[in-house]
Amino acid sequence: MSTDVGQAAAPRATRREWLGLAVLALPTMLIAMDLTVLHLALPTLTADLRPGNTELLWIVDIYGFLIAGFLIPMGAIGDRIGRRRLLLIGAVAFGVASVLSAFAVNAVMLIAARALLGIAGSTLMPSTLSLIRVMFQDPKQQGAAIGAWTGFFGLGTVIGPLIGGTFLEFFWWGSVFLLGVPIMLLLIVFGPLVLPEYRDESVARPDFISAIMSILGILALIFGLKRIAADGLQVESGIAIVVGLALAALFISRQRRIEQPLVDLALFRKSLFGTALVMLVLSTLLSAASQFFVMQYLQLVRGLEPVQAGLWSLPTTIMIMIGAMGAPNLAGRMKLSTLLTGGLVVSAVGMVVLAQVSGPDDLYIAVAGAAVTGLGLGPMVSLGTALIVGAAPPERAGAASAMASTGTELGSALGVAVIGSVGFAVYRANLDDTLPEGLPASAGKTAKDTLAAAVDVAHQLPAAEGSRLLTAARDAFVEGLQATAIVGAVLAVLLAVAAATLLRNARMPGPPPLAEADDAAQSFEKVDN
Repeated sequence: MSTDVGQAAAPRATRREWLGLAVLALPTMLIAMDLTVLHLALPTLTADLRPGNTELLWIVDIYGFLIAGFLIPMGAIGDRIGRRRLLLIGAVAFGVASVLSAFAVNAVMLIAARALLGIAGSTLMPSTLSLIRVMFQDPKQQGAAIGAWTGFFGLGTVIGPLIGGTFLEFFWWGSVFLLGVPIMLLLIVFGPLVLPEYRDESVARPDFISAIMSILGILALIFGLKRIAADGLQVESGIAIVVGLALAALFISRQRRIEQPLVDLALFRKSLFGTALVMLVLSTLLSAASQFFVMQYLQLVRGLEPVQAGLWSLPTTIMIMIGAMGAPNLAGRMKLSTLLTGGLVVSAVGMVVLAQVSGPDDLYIAVAGAAVTGLGLGPMVSLGTALIVGAAPPERAGAASAMASTGTELGSALGVAVIGSVGFAVYRANLDDTLPEGLPASAGKTAKDTLAAAVDVAHQLPAAEGSRLLTAARDAFVEGLQATAIVGAVLAVLLAVAAATLLRNARMPGPPPLAEADDAAQSFEKVDN
């Protein structure tokens, strides 16, 4: 294939870069694992530390909140001090925080340790993705590497419950946090050997006020969305979202005024960057919503143990990995818009299959629907991320990577809060009509909160009465699952139309202009190892 005049021939990755990708897969999987393993440990953890309700909520949520809040500032810091350096600093902090979490003696200590885990985790995600942007400059290889990065994150969400459940069979609740220690040690030992360093000292120090605005704004938005998902729209969640949006508006205004912004808003003037980011958020929204309801179906409707549910989730993870890792190869053989449109149509078909679930006996339908949905969304997640990262110049890849990671965090929260609210509304309406007669009013009110609450109430009632409540609650939840799947199918079709029109002329990022590539190479070589 010929290279355009004025364009640098993109160097192909060597064995060292592929070994580096394997090393970068370690923290990527670990971040996803730590988002899931805590839920398995909650029963024994609660019995041991006896946290109050508010403390328990913060134990669960603080990790994900702080990852989302600190992503953008950490991406900018990595661009300045060096992405490998930030990655290794974060690895040390993550290992220390893991040990502190494992041996916490009270709820406050565990909350503080989980907060440190979240801040450390926010250094890992943009560092890994921006290093991939530098290590793999050939567009096809870069797409494959980002696809693998996406796949390993998905794999972590599944193997987390499997490994965590095994540990809890033999050890105490803190053992699930110690999973991170050997992984971080491997990263600290092998990272300097196979990962290059990249930094641009001409990048100004991150603006402190912008960083605070970014952190507080995203924290408020994520908090509000999660509270809506749990309790519906309340005064507290509404205030949080208003505060978050106000801080976001102030943040954007400040980025326009200052000379060295934390986020380069010029990137959004590239229609490809903005379109890819919005579509990545919405695709993640679809993925999170479907997985959220399917996991509840597996455990609370079908009655599977967490480890069994994790095993039945493997087909979905495998399909996501196939879609994410196979898409870059297909991108070289067909139009990008055709590939992404086709994937989104496949995800819509998966949602339609998921809508056919009618009860506990439809396990295979639920698994098949989730797997087909994952296969269709995989290309959008991996290629969308590649478009976002590739649209930024190498010296701003850390900030662009942080934007992509923040987009996926927001998409996940929106998926559970917005589409999840549809499912929960249908659940509550149906259960309200089918509650068994004679059920205590307090039990009926609690059961209408969530299916998990209904299962808990049913186990406290006499056998016959509890069985009737459990059947009614499970049937109502399945109605909610069907409604969620239908909404997801419609949204997937709309996204497919958007991809076909807005991305019809889009191409995967190619090699940079020759002069720009020479400058980047000099900066890269100056700090390598």
